[in-house]
Amino acid sequence: MKTYTKITDITKEYPRISVALGMFDGMHIGHQSIVQRAMELAKEQNGTSAVFTFNNHPLSILAKDRMPLQIGSPELRASILEKMGVEVLFNIPFTKEFSKLSPEKFLELLRNNLAPKYVVTGANFTFGRQGKGNQRLLQRVGEDYGFHAEICPTVLAGGHPVSSTRIRELLKEGDLDRVNEFLGRPFVFTARVIHGDRRGRTLGFPTANLQISESRAMLPNGAYAVQVIYKGTCYDGLANIGNNPTFEGNNRRLEVNIQEFRENIYDQLLQVVFLEKLREEKKFPSVEHLVRQLHNDRENARKIWDKYRP
Repeated sequence: MKTYTKITDITKEYPRISVALGMFDGMHIGHQSIVQRAMELAKEQNGTSAVFTFNNHPLSILAKDRMPLQIGSPELRASILEKMGVEVLFNIPFTKEFSKLSPEKFLELLRNNLAPKYVVTGANFTFGRQGKGNQRLLQRVGEDYGFHAEICPTVLAGGHPVSSTRIRELLKEGDLDRVNEFLGRPFVFTARVIHGDRRGRTLGFPTANLQISESRAMLPNGAYAVQVIYKGTCYDGLANIGNNPTFEGNNRRLEVNIQEFRENIYDQLLQVVFLEKLREEKKFPSVEHLVRQLHNDRENARKIWDKYRP
């Protein structure tokens, strides 16, 4: 997958483009259906599949106090799109200057740099200054800009609309099963390893510590069976979200014990894949009680790891 981080004219390099437009935070099954439709249309015309999105949420520029918690990350989104088979990704910064483009100027930008034959969006997609562009405008003026607009219907799961807003609510409620159903895969948290207190290694359960940004949607505190992806290799793991109340003075963070792993990975990027919850976080009366529980957690997680192992 070829990725562009600034507006670039690719009309000579890539013929008959079908492009999916959207923010695609979390890349849930609704987003995947939009991208999949663009890929199908590209294949039908022996053309090129593309996605046009932003590497930062527009509200981070326009109204930071109203910006929703982010479900995924640009890196995770790119990884999913590449696995899906998308050929071209425009992942550009959203700026104040970009926000001033009228809907018509945005469509001119698409025409001049991608010349798409098809533009595919979701039902709630808006674009251009103050979000004045919508699906009706795309369908009405698309031919003037050389493309046909396709608006994908909202995807349902269990009779309920799939949306990023609903996934944020489910994460807050701790309904991991529904979250994973809406995402079409396990929930993933990506971050770099930070320094911890190094207490875990003295307990026989060394952990990698990940900071939970205030801008990220996250599950409630507790212990979880996870997989950990590091440099393309998948490991079994135990994760704890919380303040580690058995020991005082800790901030909320994600601690991950990676099975059969002893490398120094400070400042390295980890993907933590949440499979199932093991238990609530609790304060133990002693370190010995905590260690006993960690051994129990590992035994309870083994069946879960086996179930999800490729």
